[in-house]
Parts: sequence; structure tokens; C-alpha cells
Amino acid sequence: MKKRTIVLIIALVFIIGGAAVGYYLLGMSQNQQFAGGSGASKAPDFLVYDSEGKEVTLADFEDKPVVVNFWASWCGPCRSEMEGFDNQYKELGDEVEFVMVNLTDGGRETVDSAMEFISDEGYSFPVYFDKDMTAADSYQAYSIPITYFIDADGRIVSSVTGAMSEYALSEGIKMIMD
Repeated sequence: MKKRTIVLIIALVFIIGGAAVGYYLLGMSQNQQFAGGSGASKAPDFLVYDSEGKEVTLADFEDKPVVVNFWASWCGPCRSEMEGFDNQYKELGDEVEFVMVNLTDGGRETVDSAMEFISDEGYSFPVYFDKDMTAADSYQAYSIPITYFIDADGRIVSSVTGAMSEYALSEGIKMIMD
């Protein structure tokens, strides 16, 4: 009986350890979707709308580093990183464009619900609305939050899936400011 218990415990340790390693490796591949350098991908253009309903494209921010963040007000991890985005926007908004793309599906998320959240929290960064979800499709934003760091040449240097600390955001921004 003791041998059987020991074998069972050892098997469980290997299963749990293997699952933990697999989860870690999967997370690394998701969080580092794009590598920097000369092999970086050209950022696809997209169409969103500003708070006044005017059309805005990524191309409108040409020749400047851009941080594109896909989010929704109902998303807990999205909400948790917003203060860091606002702090970085206040500090670097003249040097880096912050394109905060709200996934505005018209059901779960509306322009009104997003703007109410932004207003209630006192955030100052610009918000853009992906009403037809084409920007999300272009960037495969199937899990949010997801953030893309785009250099002044329009190339995706890096992306992060999931909520980021302000420090991680700051480090991502440094990569596109050089």
C-alpha cells in the first residue's frame, strides 16, 4: 500500500510539474508574439472612431511611436492596467501616441459605457471606438487586454497579451522610442 501511494504521489508531481512548465511556455509564446529588430512586422492599418464620431486610422499617427491597447470597460484585467496607461500618457503623450481602442460591440460594450468608465476614473488618454470590430480582427485581439508597441517606422516591435504593470508598459515604450 505504501509503495502504491508513493508511486501515485510521484506521478502527480510529474503531471503537475509538466502542466506548470507547459503553461509557462504557452504564456511566453503568447506574450512575446512579435520580436523586435529588422524582422518586425508592419503594423496593419485600421479604422476606429474618436469620441466625437470622427474616423481615425493608424496611419494618422505615422512617423511617431504608437502604443495600441485593445480593451473594454467590463474587462477586469483591462481596468487594472488603465491607471498605468494614464500615467504614461501624462508623462509621454507628446512623444508617443496612445491609441486606446475600446471594443465597442454595441451590446456588452457601448460608447456610453466606455466613456462613463473613463470619466468616472478621471483618465485623460484619448479613447477610440472599434464599432465594427475590424481593428480587433486585424490585430487578432481575441483576448483582452492586448497591447502592441509600434515604432515610428510603423513596425510592430512587441506585443503583450494580458494586463501589464506600469513598469512593463514603460519598458515596452522604451523599445519603440529609440
